[in-house]
Amino acid sequence: MAYDGGGCKNNKAALVGLLSLFFVALVNGVSGAGEEPGSSNAAIKTLCEPTTYRETCEEVLVKSNVDSKDPRELVKAGFHFAIEQLKAAIANSPTLKQAATDPMAQKAVDACDELMDYAIDDLLTSFDKITDSFDVHRVNAYLENLRIWLSAALTYQETCLDGFENVPGDTGEKMKNLLKTSREMTANGLVMVGEVTSLVSTLWEKLGLLPQSGRQLRTEESNEYQAGEPSWVSDRRGLLEATGANIKANVVVAKDGSGKYKTITEALKEVPLKSNTTFVIYVKEGVYEEQVLVDKKMTYVMVIGDGPTKTKITASKNVIDGTPTFKSATFAAIGSNFIGKDLWFDNSAGPKKHQAVALRVQSDMSIFYNCRMDAYQDTLYPQTKRQFYRDCTISGTVDFIFGNAAVVLQNCKILVRKPMPNQTCFVTAQGRVEIDEPTGIVLQNCIISADPEFYPIRHTSKIFLGRPWKKYSRTVIMQCQLDDLIHPEGWMRWSDDSTLKTLFYTEFDNRGPGAAKENRVKWEGIKQITAKQAINFTPSLFIQGDDWIKHSGIPYTGGMMKI
Repeated sequence: MAYDGGGCKNNKAALVGLLSLFFVALVNGVSGAGEEPGSSNAAIKTLCEPTTYRETCEEVLVKSNVDSKDPRELVKAGFHFAIEQLKAAIANSPTLKQAATDPMAQKAVDACDELMDYAIDDLLTSFDKITDSFDVHRVNAYLENLRIWLSAALTYQETCLDGFENVPGDTGEKMKNLLKTSREMTANGLVMVGEVTSLVSTLWEKLGLLPQSGRQLRTEESNEYQAGEPSWVSDRRGLLEATGANIKANVVVAKDGSGKYKTITEALKEVPLKSNTTFVIYVKEGVYEEQVLVDKKMTYVMVIGDGPTKTKITASKNVIDGTPTFKSATFAAIGSNFIGKDLWFDNSAGPKKHQAVALRVQSDMSIFYNCRMDAYQDTLYPQTKRQFYRDCTISGTVDFIFGNAAVVLQNCKILVRKPMPNQTCFVTAQGRVEIDEPTGIVLQNCIISADPEFYPIRHTSKIFLGRPWKKYSRTVIMQCQLDDLIHPEGWMRWSDDSTLKTLFYTEFDNRGPGAAKENRVKWEGIKQITAKQAINFTPSLFIQGDDWIKHSGIPYTGGMMKI
């Protein structure tokens, strides 16, 4: 579609104005702070109209006390209030902790402090990316990022409250009250992003600049991709094709003393903070008994081992012995753009210790290739943001792939282990809290089977594909091999029927004796999708994988796979 330069400029100006109005409302809305309200206006009512918590939205936005006509200044001031509100929750933590008599409640408060810091960081990231380097041509990418970051901020608040489940006392209720406004307005922000995304897509479509989907996928032949390629993509191209023995590592870890360090934790101290250059840690064959944290400032870290049966990282933290699920992970990857290759992540607590995480990930645009994750309950915790797993093996019993990331597991082996007597097993437990979150668990061309010890007695226990951990739980199983251990009903409710209408579970183009759908549960939330709809859950669209996985050097299929 042809258009003249002047018209284009006018339309772009209109778009920038629209986005500025949106960001003002969104950021001021998250704050819930301010002095006496000024006069309300139609824009606030319009923006709050589609939100989940409209009354809270209008009340909070009207209270905004920013005296400026510059949208950027309004955003900055609003974000200041947002951060102050979340800090207020942290400031109240010592009082809550002191009042709590139960040790688990005290640990839950400590976890909340850490989680609120993560939420603040993601809100700040959203602000910085939009206000400091806003490019109207990349508005769709900004909106995708906003949805991911807002979902993460919401998930951290939800994880904070999850830590108080089954804990005696009223500490959890007090924390819930402290976070009420920020949780509701973060959820409202997700709705607003969805509304703006729709408006932007319609506007670009009218300008002839984008296809109807609102996304323009890049191909290998696209000059646009090469021109806009981040430096870290080319920096990593050869790394994922290398082995530990021949990679040029920044530091080597060896249990036998042949490296610079004997532990991974020691090696991580050398990682330059907030870098955008890949820092490679080679961990030689051996068993490393340590709890490892790649913290939020350790970005672009790659940890490579000698193979998923040779380089083993193991610990045994668990809920029964007093560690909250969130803090039980043997290995936690927080900093963005993490890569794990040829590694074995293990939590050795055992089935009687209940929740005991082997690997927890909140690293955005993280990749795990040829890795193994072993535990029983809650093995793999893709907590937040965009993640990709290729050619990995994950084993467990109960909810052993769970969390609220936007995550795709491609070509992975998913093995159900021998459970305790009379214990029911669930492969997934996805935790989407709001319908507008861009999150979900996608299993593509994976094998779901029994591990060797469980195989001979696999029909003595009930095995389900998943159950809804949260209200809008979303799981997609497509192009997978489902062996005969899967219960004919396929899915199980959590504890009641409250989520059966709001969840989104679908199976598409699967194979094997466990894939028969004749006797599947008939809940309203069980969806039958078409091939065209299934494409939306492939890595290229669901996690924008072509931009950050495609040229990394690992095997990768952005669309539907050839089976």
